Amino acid sequence: MDDPSRAQAIELIRALRDEMREMTVRLAWLESRHATSYNGRVSEMRRDAATLRSDIQEAQYHIDRLQRRYLSLTSRVGALVRS
Repeated sequence: MDDPSRAQAIELIRALRDEMREMTVRLAWLESRHATSYNGRVSEMRRDAATLRSDIQEAQYHIDRLQRRYLSLTSRVGALVRS
C-alpha cells in the first residue's frame, strides 16, 4: 500500500475510534437510565441501546479491516512479495 492510503486509513481509524467512544458513553448513559425509567420508555431505550451496540460492532469491524489491510505487517510483506 502507498503512504497516502496508509495515512488515510490511520485518520479513518482515529475517527472511528472517537465515534466508538462517544457511542459507548451514550450506551452507558442509556443503560444507567434504563434502571430508573418507567415502562413506556423502556422499550424505546432498549431499541436505542441495541442500535448503539450494533453501530459499535460495525465500527469495530471496519477498524479491524482497515488495520489488517493497511497497517498490518502481513499486508506490507505481502505487498513487497507481489511487487
